[in-house]
Amino acid sequence: MKAVICGYYGKGNGGDEALLVSLLQMLPPQITPIVLSNNPKQTQKSYGVESYYSRSTFDVLKALKHSDVFIWGGGSLMQDVTSAASPVYYGGLMALAQQQGLKTVAWAQGIGPLKRPLTRWITKQVLQNCTAISVRDYGSAKLVAEWNINPIVAPDPVWALEATPFLQLIDLRAPRVAVNLRSHPLLTPQRLEVLTQALVDFQKATQAFILLVPFQLSQDLDIARSIAQRLPNNDHQIITLEDPRQLKGLFRGVEMLIGMRLHSLIMAAAENCRCFALSYDPKVTRLMEEINILGWELFSLPEQSHQISKAWIEHYANGEALSSDRIHSLIDRALMHQEILEKLAQ
Repeated sequence: MKAVICGYYGKGNGGDEALLVSLLQMLPPQITPIVLSNNPKQTQKSYGVESYYSRSTFDVLKALKHSDVFIWGGGSLMQDVTSAASPVYYGGLMALAQQQGLKTVAWAQGIGPLKRPLTRWITKQVLQNCTAISVRDYGSAKLVAEWNINPIVAPDPVWALEATPFLQLIDLRAPRVAVNLRSHPLLTPQRLEVLTQALVDFQKATQAFILLVPFQLSQDLDIARSIAQRLPNNDHQIITLEDPRQLKGLFRGVEMLIGMRLHSLIMAAAENCRCFALSYDPKVTRLMEEINILGWELFSLPEQSHQISKAWIEHYANGEALSSDRIHSLIDRALMHQEILEKLAQ
């Protein structure tokens, strides 16, 4: 059995690459993956899978022609907050696969927000014709329930991603605090300046070694560099990692994460690291609510840097990571996404 897997792959986004590796990790051996990627050569090299260019009509049709199953491979593919392009593209691929008679699976999806009638209609149509559906949060489940769809609801698969140690961490002094910020309209120059000053003050107060961790170089690296210029040379380092398993393993040696990206928070929390969230998106807010992560939504960020640094210092000194029991429970439940893949192979 062959399965075409599509998602936001091959674009250098650590979170989406982690979703792909999690899916490949959970895929039964009877199913051979064919991955649609923006960088098929890199995807094939990194994960040892057959891969085709996701934006080539010829490549996509070739992959579908020789496959039995089509899988949306995790993430927020069906949302129109940024534009309608994503749900139209991924919904179109799903509809094409359904027309060609493939079994179709919406796997570990974060559905919505969907504010446009067209994107809601596309999403509803393709989901109603799916063989199996799993979503990663109750907000998504509530949305599709309006269409009489009852998916499997389980935590994001990256909770269960098998991490590998980042051995070079031992050369960087402890205690360590990781920071992940990404470019976004809500992260205005004024807010970035306030956060940067808060981080400078936090570092002085705690003497922590600051790890600046871009998850997507095109959106995160310039911000990391701008912050680095304000920190003492011997007290910080920018860490860029391509392997999502190593990226997750990095957090095993980190005391606390200050993070914007959803998967930075999931990886850190899964590795017993305290987290402080800066939410730019409903998916991050949902995670904060579901596992009680402290933080702010960016639109309500305090205007004074000392208010922010004070909250970080308090959480660093007295905050707690998730308990081992809670982490194991989230990992066990995340493996529910594996069940629908196993049913395909039966």
